[in-house]
Amino acid sequence: MRRRDLIALIGLTTAFRPLAAMAQAKLPTIGYFSTRSPEAEVPIQAPFLKRLEDAGFIVGRNVAIEYRFAEGQLDRLPLLAAELAGRQPAVLVATEPAAALAAKAVSVTIPIVFTSGQDPVRLGLVASLSRPAGNATGMSLFTSELGPKRLGLLREILPKPGIVAFVVDPKSLTAPAQIKELKAAAQAIDQPILVLEARSDDEIEKAFATMAERRVSGLFYGTSTFFQVIADQLVALAALHRIPALYEWREFVAAGGLMSYSTSRTEVGLQLGDYVARILKGATPAELPVVQSTRFEFVINLKTAKALGLTLPQSLLARADEVFE
Repeated sequence: MRRRDLIALIGLTTAFRPLAAMAQAKLPTIGYFSTRSPEAEVPIQAPFLKRLEDAGFIVGRNVAIEYRFAEGQLDRLPLLAAELAGRQPAVLVATEPAAALAAKAVSVTIPIVFTSGQDPVRLGLVASLSRPAGNATGMSLFTSELGPKRLGLLREILPKPGIVAFVVDPKSLTAPAQIKELKAAAQAIDQPILVLEARSDDEIEKAFATMAERRVSGLFYGTSTFFQVIADQLVALAALHRIPALYEWREFVAAGGLMSYSTSRTEVGLQLGDYVARILKGATPAELPVVQSTRFEFVINLKTAKALGLTLPQSLLARADEVFE
């Protein structure tokens, strides 16, 4: 190739680089917004991405994603929501009610797809479940309402129920409702309950010291993204104090926790991916009704049970969706 032709080719290639960059920049962007840590988000994020791919949206090819994680620090939510809105995304995904409220506060036009363990109508996220009306829709989860069910499961494995501790995050939007429902359920079955609030590492340590002092026979947790971020610490403390504990999510059990009972995070991720894909294809949140969770998971770690000297009833094991051995 002659030198003149080579220079011309280089010049032509250089001229097209900005155009290629512009084409890349024009990919529709999904703003993914969570109060959790990146690690704690994976059980929802993985099925979410899978459903997007099934719908024809491949990250980096025809869609982009901007992530923001609050790492359990709720005071960071307004800033993170504003950052994502400033990116002018085609749709915002908010995987907790606090994140959804922060997203809603910064934009009434950007489509929002959320998950909420609290009534989204009462929170003001939507006008109604069947007719959202505004710029938000998503999935309503049964989370705070599962406290009485978790208490019942925990009692089934305790030789002597005694006092059962219930640890809640006072900054959780659902904390008051969780405590009210749990106390009512406990009173109905004459179960002594010790309610403890914890929102920091120091408060968690103090809570376990109180449990040791009161000689609680079992422990379970309220709904909180903070607890998810420090899952390993909570599991380690329960093992150290030899307290049978029931957690919210399967990931606690995979990390060595005794039991968990929750809605299915796979179902949540798939539903989020489905609604985001439909919005990217032209649907609006107002025409997509809020879906309610229907699948629940009960998970048991037999190795942990043996380490605690517990013999779990066969009737309980038969109801488990997954058993770690």
